[in-house]
Amino acid sequence: MTYLANDRRYDTMTYNRCGRSGLKLPAVSLGLWHNFGGVDVFENGRAILRHAFNKGITHFDLANNYGPPYGSAEENFGKLFKQDFRPYRDELVISTKAGYDMWPGPYGNWGSRKYLLSSLDQSLKRMGLDYVDIFYSHRPDLETPLEETMMALDQAVRQGKALYVGISNYSAERTREAAQILRDLGTPCLIHQPKYSMFERWVEDELLDVLDEEGIGCIPFSPLAQGLLTDKYLDGIPEGSRAAKSWGFLKAEQVGPAIEKVRRLNEIAVQRGQTLAQMALAWIMKDLRITSVLIGASSVQQLDDNMNMLDYPNFSQDELNRIDGILKG
Repeated sequence: MTYLANDRRYDTMTYNRCGRSGLKLPAVSLGLWHNFGGVDVFENGRAILRHAFNKGITHFDLANNYGPPYGSAEENFGKLFKQDFRPYRDELVISTKAGYDMWPGPYGNWGSRKYLLSSLDQSLKRMGLDYVDIFYSHRPDLETPLEETMMALDQAVRQGKALYVGISNYSAERTREAAQILRDLGTPCLIHQPKYSMFERWVEDELLDVLDEEGIGCIPFSPLAQGLLTDKYLDGIPEGSRAAKSWGFLKAEQVGPAIEKVRRLNEIAVQRGQTLAQMALAWIMKDLRITSVLIGASSVQQLDDNMNMLDYPNFSQDELNRIDGILKG
């Protein structure tokens, strides 16, 4: 059946300006890191993407090695784009990245010009796209001159293969240096994608201030700590959850030490009339320097549940103090 997007898809979503650019991103963006690879159910991913766009999520975030196996998330997205989303290309912001292990040999990893530009060509082919909206350096490479990596991003834009560029997992100092190089090249850094959650707060030390000063947007990934900041693990590790799988970054041994904090945070969420996941996402978005929060979803229902975080009131100072007290132990 031909997919026709919801006519009212823009009625309820909030869109925030990304840094000092002309681009706006939805307050909630969808990441395809998990649940869209070759090991996953294709039609489930299709239902999630359709529902996301129907709800006003216009930004889909990928990377070259998302799967598993590597490249399969982009391949699946390419099939879905051809079947469902091609008529809506100009309404979508599609991003991909290069920087982590992708193919064998010395040219399939890190931050060289050869790797980044070759990877982008491969990503475009897998997704069936002429260009991506955002192309990221996925991680810093201390053995490659930063100028080389940034010049590769600049070249991607000048070749018409990316509209904007961004960086991910860069420190505050490295971010400032990268921003200056890109500015001098004439291709400003649009956005930074750091790991940020209640359990991973390093960005608060300096990075958010640097992004604000440089006019760079921020889109945190893993805002739910790979699912730990949900009610999923309150009573153990359920079958089929991320912690129960042999792949992925949340390991079973990480759940136990954090569960007491999770339970206490859940109590505050219940008092607020929302789920822990909704509260954790809202807690990220309380900072006006955050452009969008990047969520994953394993089902349409989970996507809906997480998006509902937009419907709850702001935090009181007492709630913020209590949350901070729990997080600091």
